[in-house]
Amino acid sequence: MVSKTALRFASAANGAALSSSSSKSTPKGKLSSLFTHPKNPIFSNNPKSSNPNKETVESQDPLNKFLKTSCKSGTITLNEALNFFDEMTQMKPFPPMSSFNLLLGALVKIKQHNHVVVLYKKLGSIGISPDFITLNILLNCLCHMSRVSFGFAVLGRVFRWGYRPNTVTFTSLVKGLCMENKICEATRLFRKMVVFGCQPSIVSYGTLINGLCRMGNTSVALRLYEEMVRGNGVLEPNVVIYGSIIDCLCKEGMLEKAREIFLEMKGKGIHPDVVVYSSLLHGFCCMGDLEEAKGLFVEMVDQGVQPNVVTFNVLIDALCKVEKLEEANGLLDLMIQRGVDPDIFTYNTLMDGYCLAGKLNVARDLFVSMQSKENRQNAISYNIMINGYCKNWKVDEAMSLYMEMICKRIRPTVITYNTLLTGFFQAGRVEEARELFGKLQVDNITLNSCTYNTFVDGLCKNGCVSEALELFHKLENCKFKFSIEMFNSLIDGLCKTGKLQTAWELFYGLPNKGLEPTVVTFSIMIHGLCKEGQLEKANDLLIEMEEKGCSPNVVTFNTLMHGFSQNNETQKMVELLQKMVEKKLSPDASTISAVVDLLSKDEAYHETLKLLPTFPVQEPK
Repeated sequence: MVSKTALRFASAANGAALSSSSSKSTPKGKLSSLFTHPKNPIFSNNPKSSNPNKETVESQDPLNKFLKTSCKSGTITLNEALNFFDEMTQMKPFPPMSSFNLLLGALVKIKQHNHVVVLYKKLGSIGISPDFITLNILLNCLCHMSRVSFGFAVLGRVFRWGYRPNTVTFTSLVKGLCMENKICEATRLFRKMVVFGCQPSIVSYGTLINGLCRMGNTSVALRLYEEMVRGNGVLEPNVVIYGSIIDCLCKEGMLEKAREIFLEMKGKGIHPDVVVYSSLLHGFCCMGDLEEAKGLFVEMVDQGVQPNVVTFNVLIDALCKVEKLEEANGLLDLMIQRGVDPDIFTYNTLMDGYCLAGKLNVARDLFVSMQSKENRQNAISYNIMINGYCKNWKVDEAMSLYMEMICKRIRPTVITYNTLLTGFFQAGRVEEARELFGKLQVDNITLNSCTYNTFVDGLCKNGCVSEALELFHKLENCKFKFSIEMFNSLIDGLCKTGKLQTAWELFYGLPNKGLEPTVVTFSIMIHGLCKEGQLEKANDLLIEMEEKGCSPNVVTFNTLMHGFSQNNETQKMVELLQKMVEKKLSPDASTISAVVDLLSKDEAYHETLKLLPTFPVQEPK
């Protein structure tokens, strides 16, 4: 339902009365002179120019040329359009509405939607009545401005003035609803178009399918696509619609379906464009199928489709994640050779890849080289380098980059601070971490849950458990929304400092905070109990976690086995190993260590060996 405010806006934009203005002489060279019909036309001495109307027709040619070429192509500037509009509104008689529509349409092409609304109001204030095309332009602009309720008010005016809305009208409204994430309303309006005698166009279908895909409504988008395919060839999906569907399916991990539609598209003679190829490439890369992605890249180049910066970035990112840095760097060279300019994402991706591989010097060289390029470093570039240094225990270099950010007025993000806090705690520099955390609070920097988790975890790992608990209780009083990660850190810290009872209370208080213990939480608590020699209680907790639907992992079993090994409880260890086989868990080095430790202390180890279960042979990675 359209709001009263929207209706008031609709009538206000059209409610000014027709007013007359005194005629003024028009200076030479003004645009208005093109529309002036002089009372005493000057005739040429040339007898061929004896027709008095010919001068007026010829004088209008420059304006028509401007409107029908510059405006239609959208090559005008905002100031140029506003100046022309002012001139046109001062002419007597006014230019036809079609001329104003061309000008307004040109503003739409250069995305000046708010100016179209302002100019529409001006037309009403001087008594120029809009026609159906004007209303369609206005409605389209309002929808682009995320003011779809006002768009519906304009639709109401269309009906009141006796016009019949067309497919363009409804498609604009559908797009407006999609832009405001009102997908259900957009779908209902799309279905109602036929009630008003309007058949959805290819653009209508594409608009709604794109909106559905953007909101993750893959199944509905697929049904709409299939409806087009079954439509007896009336409206066949075009490359844009195929692109939206394939991209959506890839993001949902439905790669086989995406591949099927891709092949169907090619089978119908519709050539995939760079967007389609890039979407499918991204899908293969996300699924870890790098070879398939490379093959698709070769295919698109063979088909004459020019890869763009997005295509290259997708592949470079995938290669960096598996540390194939030479190939990634080769792709960077290739994109430059093909005239595709790398963007900030390209360089940041490569830097991150080198940092992950521990090649900080190469990453630093790339970072420095960005200063001489159009794509200068941004906050993400600095965060990548700071993270690389912190992970490699080079906190001073990380702090140096942080200070450089400040000097260059590049605003650090919460990720910058979280990374530095992690670096300080990892290096055991607790006091500097405290100072940085205090600075964040003084400077009113918005901290996220990750910041608090990092600080609490760092304090616990560095033996400052009491301080961590104090912060925890302060957050409790602030109604802070806790995560299970913070509890894991606290429980672990308490267990390691011998405060098992406090840890136990926190563990069983989790449901009161709306949280459920994870396998990590259970494993930490089991480790704490084993450390205190409470092996039966630890074993009971293993049974409890299974009853609650939380599957123990190899760490959980290893923790208990080491406890039983130290207590020489052979039978208990054998039972745990058998449970591991049942759950298809493969032993790791810690498992083997616990077994060897037990056997080394058992004089009858030959008999014990016979009791040990057989694990499946592991395939080498």
